Amino acid sequence: MAAPDDVLTKTQIDTELSTLPHWRFTGELRTVLKCPTSAIALDLFAAIGEAAQKANHHPDVDWRYDTLFISTCSHDAGGQVTARDVALARRISLAATAAGAVAKPELIRGG
Repeated sequence: MAAPDDVLTKTQIDTELSTLPHWRFTGELRTVLKCPTSAIALDLFAAIGEAAQKANHHPDVDWRYDTLFISTCSHDAGGQVTARDVALARRISLAATAAGAVAKPELIRGG
């Protein structure tokens, strides 16, 4: 189980989201990233995978042609959002910006 100080409160999540404009909280952190091409989406997917491996923290990524649907929560913390999720979201956002991806939060499903 995650240490109690690793799990974020709703207030802490809201504060973090103020600096993560690509992301929304729906019980977990989610974003949708539309890439210029399908090939760039695959490259971004690979970059996300590399960041996840380095962090030993793995988001769910659904690839749909030129669009990636991404969500992250900490399963070892009962599916809650932790500081690890925020750190990974930051890395993903940086990779998305570098890839020319555009956030499409209106496409976030579920929640």
